[in-house]
Amino acid sequence: MTVKNAWYENDSRFIPGHWQPAVLLDLALSRGLDSHRLLRGSGLFHEDILAGQAKLSPQQFLCLIDNSQRLLAADDSSFLFGQRLLPGHYGAASHALQQAGNLQQALDILRQQRALLSPLLSPRVLLDEQQVHIYWLDSCGACEQQRFLLEAGMTALVGMSRWLSGERLPWRCSFSHAQPRYVEQYWVHLGENVQFGAPLDVISLPREYLHKPWPGASLTAGKVVQQHSRAQLDELGFDASLLDRLYSHLLGNIRQAPQLDSVAAAFGMSASTLKRKLQKHGTHFQEQLDLARKHVAIYLYQVQGYSNDEVAAYLQFHDATNFRRSFKRWTGLAPSALRRLWQAS
Repeated sequence: MTVKNAWYENDSRFIPGHWQPAVLLDLALSRGLDSHRLLRGSGLFHEDILAGQAKLSPQQFLCLIDNSQRLLAADDSSFLFGQRLLPGHYGAASHALQQAGNLQQALDILRQQRALLSPLLSPRVLLDEQQVHIYWLDSCGACEQQRFLLEAGMTALVGMSRWLSGERLPWRCSFSHAQPRYVEQYWVHLGENVQFGAPLDVISLPREYLHKPWPGASLTAGKVVQQHSRAQLDELGFDASLLDRLYSHLLGNIRQAPQLDSVAAAFGMSASTLKRKLQKHGTHFQEQLDLARKHVAIYLYQVQGYSNDEVAAYLQFHDATNFRRSFKRWTGLAPSALRRLWQAS
């Protein structure tokens, strides 16, 4: 299967500087920081962003995030940034979010418009019988900034849903990293139902909230601005990053045990070119394949109720022992420990 859609990479300059980057810049400036120090190494000046014409690459945005974290040195920076992110002021895509009639529509818009609304962190939606789960993927090689983006992304979703629904929704947040010393910031901004050391970064909610009507939404205005937001994406020329496209391709072909050469061919490039592009994003093919396998394995365990042998066979592991060893490397947990973790949550 050939991947036909275009994508952006971490050096693609397409993020308007007066959108998400300006949100972080204004937060830092409000705390007395100097704009030149904040933008150092990004190749930009504050005047470029104020002019409304500057376009940042993900690399430049990540440089701004790194500078802000280091200079602010405050535990609440990511959460305050997240509170300001959604719906945001990002043209028609933000207007579409503001007119969403319920959480399902908002999640659909956020997923479809992720290049505009969440260019560094890609939200993925998964449903089981009781819950809706949104898990988060690194779109551009965030590396050290990944935790900052996760904290901000989950805070943005919690804050937006509370504002548009008119109520505090009972979100449950799980993070793969260990509990940090500033855990009170999680409780303040995300609620007390927060778990650390989880197998993946995910935020969950009972399914009954998906279709509960949100007050203030306009059906007519919503349809019009969604058309305009799709036109925004058409003008942009892509709606996802290279890592997003690769993840989707690996998921769709996971039972065929994807290999570097065949995947590179599907992307219309040589294996060496794909390796070089992934290295530019701070990752490699095996890491991306293991990520897709991990997510499929967790889904099969948690949602489908598969046994170890069934999951191993599904993922083309011929040795169940080797699969269990790989699963522990992916998640830090043995399958049996994962089940105990779910039962305790």
